Amino acid sequence: MTYQYAILAIFTLFAIAEARNGKLFKKDTEVTSDGKVELISTGLLFVFTQPVVLFTSGFLAALMFPQYAGVLADTSIWLQIGLLLIFDDMLQYWWHRASHNSRFLYFLHRAHHNAKYMSVRIVYRNNFFYYLFMPSIWFSGVLIYLGLGWVYAGYLITKLTVITGAHSEWKWDRGMYKLAAQYPILEPIVWVIERTISTPSTHSAHHGLTMEDGVTNYKGNYGNLLFFWDVLFGTAHITRRYPENYGIEGMRKAEWAEQLFWPLIKSKKKAKPGVTAPVVE
Repeated sequence: MTYQYAILAIFTLFAIAEARNGKLFKKDTEVTSDGKVELISTGLLFVFTQPVVLFTSGFLAALMFPQYAGVLADTSIWLQIGLLLIFDDMLQYWWHRASHNSRFLYFLHRAHHNAKYMSVRIVYRNNFFYYLFMPSIWFSGVLIYLGLGWVYAGYLITKLTVITGAHSEWKWDRGMYKLAAQYPILEPIVWVIERTISTPSTHSAHHGLTMEDGVTNYKGNYGNLLFFWDVLFGTAHITRRYPENYGIEGMRKAEWAEQLFWPLIKSKKKAKPGVTAPVVE
């Protein structure tokens, strides 16, 4: 339970920073259903989806490979972190990337982009099935079964710190860029940081409304903990700037229930003829 309190503390600190530097609630571009989508999706993930998936994948691993329980517990911590980065973070990069190149998967992910703002509130704003089928969570359950439980807890705290900061309306990296401009000796450090982890600048670009602004890159910047995956696989776009507008261009706003539970629930409203989502090929 300790790591859960740590996660709550991280979220609270970023929420306070966001509130001090802008608005946490009642954002200028917010609509009535936004808060409902965010509250339900976040609650479902932590109370149901993640625990159930981790338990189920571990249970299945125990049934199929009982002789391997805890087999990696005494291995190098660097090996364990490496396995988590590959089978959790890199796998999530590819799941996220696939979700922007498959119409079916994008409909499971669009709730995350329907928000017309950046905020700690949208970190876990996604369709219920987007997380239920996310391969990285299933693989994490297997790795925990193999003995990576304590390392996974620390890894998860680190990852959620980075992605919460990357989504926050409070742009913590502005200070980093300002320091690099004032003290050029720091530029190499900043260069490495922005190519290693997700920052507000690089992740905000993924949520931008239109690529015409020169900042937005919704066909890239998919990384969660590590932005390095985008650098490695050719989807990185670094500008050290932030889009002026966020959301989805060219797709209707789905009802809150459809955002959360599509395809079980579909809106009766029909999209306008010829309207498609440019984020999906």
